[in-house]
Amino acid sequence: MDDERRREFGRSFEQGGEHYERIRPGYPDDAVDWLVPDGARDAVDLGAGTGKYTEQLLRRGLQVTAVDPSADMLAQLQQKHPEVRVLLGTAEQTGLADASFDLVTVAQAWHWVDAAAASTEAARILRPGGVLGLVWNQLDVSIPWVHRLSRIMHAGDVYKPHSRPDVVGDEFTGLENHLTRWTDPLQPADLMELAKSRSYYLRANEQTRAKVLANLDWYLHEHLGHDPSAVLQLPYLTLSWRAFRR
Repeated sequence: MDDERRREFGRSFEQGGEHYERIRPGYPDDAVDWLVPDGARDAVDLGAGTGKYTEQLLRRGLQVTAVDPSADMLAQLQQKHPEVRVLLGTAEQTGLADASFDLVTVAQAWHWVDAAAASTEAARILRPGGVLGLVWNQLDVSIPWVHRLSRIMHAGDVYKPHSRPDVVGDEFTGLENHLTRWTDPLQPADLMELAKSRSYYLRANEQTRAKVLANLDWYLHEHLGHDPSAVLQLPYLTLSWRAFRR
């Protein structure tokens, strides 16, 4: 994806923070515990959105700064966590001081940034030995019914479990990965709402949106035979990577 197309898709998330906060999943404890280094005091969450990952960092006692280009997303974060410092900015240009953090995280957002520029910026604001953490939640498409679901939803951000991030600069060493398998309990109506939070749906016209929802309705209720009140365990993978500032 070229720079302009990436920016175009990323702009899909500048609005709709309340819906995103309500329907998108959080992150499993196992994945966060692996990523956060012992003794870390402060972190910056880049592309923080509504604070799904920020919240996990707060639970571990870190002082967190949240950076995102969307004021709407950050408003959701600040409403829930007023103690967090929030800044309008990007992963490529944060405006933060040099060598001021032990941890930089980018959860569900690295594919929206200029990875080379964001890597350089992360290295600038990290202290020597600090950690850059890149995280993705994705549907576990190794399971046939989930694979078909992802195709209907146009969930394009699906990576092989041991794939590597596009760019992590020479300022970093020791890129390591961690995989967590888990499930999120959802009703069919929640899955319909989850589809509405995807960039494909957000950018689509009304005709395409109606088609996506009709196909999902057929798949969940007629093809798979789920009652509207059923609780489905939606399988996820959380893919985490960490690298250390030289």
